[in-house]
Amino acid sequence: RATAVERESEVGRLRAEAARRSAEISHLAGATLPAVAERLREGTGAADVLAAVPPPSDPQLSRITHTFAATVEEDVRRVMTIEDEYRAIREELEAAATEHDRFVRETMPAAISRLREGRSADTVLAETDLPHHPALRVPAESFIRELALSERRAAAAQAASAKALSRVQAKAVQMLADLRDMQERHGEEVFGDLLKLDHSTSQLGLMTDRLALLMGGRSSRAWNKPIKMESILRGAAGRIAAYQRVRLHCSTRTAVAGFAAEGVMHLLAELMDNAANFSPPIDEVHVYVEDRSAGIVVTIEDSGLKMADAAMRRAEEAVTGRVTDLASLQGTRLGLAVVGRLASKYGVSVNYRPSSRGGTGVVVLLPLHLLAQHREPAPHETAGRGESLAGRGGAARGVPVQSSSASRTPS
Repeated sequence: RATAVERESEVGRLRAEAARRSAEISHLAGATLPAVAERLREGTGAADVLAAVPPPSDPQLSRITHTFAATVEEDVRRVMTIEDEYRAIREELEAAATEHDRFVRETMPAAISRLREGRSADTVLAETDLPHHPALRVPAESFIRELALSERRAAAAQAASAKALSRVQAKAVQMLADLRDMQERHGEEVFGDLLKLDHSTSQLGLMTDRLALLMGGRSSRAWNKPIKMESILRGAAGRIAAYQRVRLHCSTRTAVAGFAAEGVMHLLAELMDNAANFSPPIDEVHVYVEDRSAGIVVTIEDSGLKMADAAMRRAEEAVTGRVTDLASLQGTRLGLAVVGRLASKYGVSVNYRPSSRGGTGVVVLLPLHLLAQHREPAPHETAGRGESLAGRGGAARGVPVQSSSASRTPS
């Protein structure tokens, strides 16, 4: 019987111990370990955390607690390391993106502009704040050096072309002078043939001047005295193939200053040529001139097909002078690009509009600073001036100029 009592007592003790351990395990799992994990995530060391919590009475539970604390501490350390690395990488990427954006928007355009001004690659690289990141810096340096080489080659080719064209221009001017001399020396039986040669040479002069201006060169002729507007119109019309279709309506007695006369003449010749080329070959091109308070207004009207909106926008863009890249020009259609360069150089306004004749009209405003006080030429000057202008377009002598009574205000 004593044995049975002892057994019951032992069973009771074991049950109590089991209950105590169960409660301790529950407290460990539900309170101690979460608290340890929270403190560790806050950055407290494992030793300090374990010292602050009551240790379990069971050695195994104590070992579990220490192992748990060490594991969580290591995991927290790894997470913090990963977060630091992620933050550093993100900041580096943001800095690289900012640097790339500044490089694309500011640095490279400025470097390209300096290269096109003629500076060397070494000078531009020394003046340029290149990106620090090798992935951007290395290709940027290579690009600047390659572009500098390309610009030098382009400038050399352009200079050589302009020099060669200047020789052709000089030869054309000499041929015109020789033809004028022949027209005076020979009789009527060859005058017509000489006039045709004169006109063909004038067209050649227009084409060489066109190319020279696009290459950065100059026109083949210059005038040291004012030229009457009527003579400007005749000279311009005489340089184009379809000069016989051009009808001039000029009532002004104003003259264009000598420094601008050749440029204005070339500009008007290009616009007349464009109007004649894009209108039916049997239709006339009418040119009207008016005096206005802001200067002289020249209107060129054709009766061809109305220009489409897209073509109108391209033409307006071309005559602004902002198109400076020769690679953007379309084939042989270079006239409007020349108009744009001359208009920009002399401050001439060129605008397109629908023509009252059904085609396209071009309105050209020659500002006051291009005009000179008109002076009636003396009799001995008249012939010489007429011949010189005819020499740049001898066929202009066949272009009729209507008086003020025959002219009309273009609509």
